[in-house]
Amino acid sequence: MTSPNPDDEAVDKTHQPFLEHIVELRTRILRSLALVAFLFLPVYYFAEPLFNFVAAPLMSRLPEGSGMIATQVASPFLAPFKLAIYTAIFIGIPFLLHQLWSFVSPGLYRHEKRFALPLLTSSVALFYCGMAFSYFLVFPIVFTFFIEISPTGINMMTDINQYLDFVMKMFLAFGLAFEIPVATLLMVWSGLTTADAMAAKRPYIVIGCFVLGMFLTPPDVVSQLLLALPMWLLFEVGVGLARLFNRTDEVADP
Repeated sequence: MTSPNPDDEAVDKTHQPFLEHIVELRTRILRSLALVAFLFLPVYYFAEPLFNFVAAPLMSRLPEGSGMIATQVASPFLAPFKLAIYTAIFIGIPFLLHQLWSFVSPGLYRHEKRFALPLLTSSVALFYCGMAFSYFLVFPIVFTFFIEISPTGINMMTDINQYLDFVMKMFLAFGLAFEIPVATLLMVWSGLTTADAMAAKRPYIVIGCFVLGMFLTPPDVVSQLLLALPMWLLFEVGVGLARLFNRTDEVADP
């Protein structure tokens, strides 16, 4: 039987007052907001080429002479402004996750902290992979599908604000969907469930993936499948990793 670790004993003995937790949370939130504000200024300077980049998947597939429109007076200003804010948040995700980890880590044991760097790194990488997946694979397929099914004689002219809201929603949906392996590992490590128990609920998980795909994507089968199928596969990856790490822990600590 292994002897108690001094760091773990310190965690058990240390109990901060509730007010100190609130102050610490406030500090982390203010730091996160300060970073987003700091990133916003340089990002807004490049708002126009950034919007052109985000709009490229649709613009490149519209018929010649077609384009986007602004249905409100302030839309030409608000759309780049919102895009700069969203971009600043997406760029700052590594720092934002680090602040979250710094808030919760004092209450974790050493064997739990050793997974901090892999979890943070994989969370950031998977979120960006989800965004890239939606931009380079999902958007071309979905926009091509929408344009091809448009009735003859109908010119497709999308409002820039509505397009931006659609794109950001898809980025967030796919970014969060790609976090499923990390969420699966955390649920197993926290003791809420086991890998075998989650695998046994696979039929319900598959149905849930398609239901989420229905709510988080436009009302077409193509985009729903492009979100639901990766979510299912990522769930299987998470279950497989949870089983692998469980075996590793059993060997290391018989």
